[in-house]
Amino acid sequence: MAGHSKWANIQHRKGRQDAKRGKIFTKLIKEITISARLGGGDPSTNPRLRLAIDKARDQNMPNDNIQRGIQRGTGELEGVAYEEIRYEGYGVGGAAVMVDCTTDNRTRCVAEVRHAFTKNGGNLGSDGSVAYLFKHCGQFVFAPGTSEDRVMEAALDAGAEDVTTDEDGSIEVICAPGDFTMVREAFAKAGLKPEIAEITMKASSESVLEGEDAVRMRRLLDALEELDDVQDVYTNAALETD
Repeated sequence: MAGHSKWANIQHRKGRQDAKRGKIFTKLIKEITISARLGGGDPSTNPRLRLAIDKARDQNMPNDNIQRGIQRGTGELEGVAYEEIRYEGYGVGGAAVMVDCTTDNRTRCVAEVRHAFTKNGGNLGSDGSVAYLFKHCGQFVFAPGTSEDRVMEAALDAGAEDVTTDEDGSIEVICAPGDFTMVREAFAKAGLKPEIAEITMKASSESVLEGEDAVRMRRLLDALEELDDVQDVYTNAALETD
């Protein structure tokens, strides 16, 4: 059950992302700007900025846009002062949800996040209420049918921590955040293209929701992801809607 959920949820998430390409550009620029502000404008010495630039290029963002985002972060250009905030809460059936935001207005941000939770059957929790259920890591997911042997060889040679094949045939690779770039480059060299490649907060266990509960939970996640200040939404919910 959970295996089917993993691949179905990944496909649904990719579909939402493709449908929101304009919003993706805005989120990527925010990430580039704040990464440059926190770690400097040189991607060779700022891994977070390098990852943000790579994501932007994956979405075909023009280099001029990327450079302006970096310059705003380093202070070479005037721009909005963003801050990062993480909110934690509970969704349908008590499923854990974490919401990472980048905002220029904390009051507006928390009001919109709280409204999305309460309107869709969830509630905002306190700091630390669900964070312990997630692990900060690099994550790669390959489509069913990908050669497990090739993935495992490239992953382990590059220092990945774990490789697992789910019952649906998808392959997941986990690595330390600091090893993400090395593992990704190893896959590219081996001619392997993951469906998902990101530094994320991975749930340590799943909370399976079915039927109407799954539909309601998906509605909550969609509502949160629609918010302009929201960068990423993480949950331990595995949704079964078939």
